[in-house]
Amino acid sequence: MNLFRSRAHHLIDRLSDEELASTWSELETLFYDLYVIKAVQASKKCHNPGDTLTREEALRLLPLIQPAPRSL
Repeated sequence: MNLFRSRAHHLIDRLSDEELASTWSELETLFYDLYVIKAVQASKKCHNPGDTLTREEALRLLPLIQPAPRSL
């Protein structure tokens, strides 16, 4: 892994400031996409059918969870 890290640093050092700025936005998007993919994969391993609610079920239960407004 250190080989890839040093190669990445070498490539970054050769970029101009404008190229670095445009590359950064693409790299940041890719990083967050990979983060979300890993989170989805992890949730598939620990959640079973029935552990989560559908949208309709959640909307049906929402009024029961929210406290009633207080009257003065």
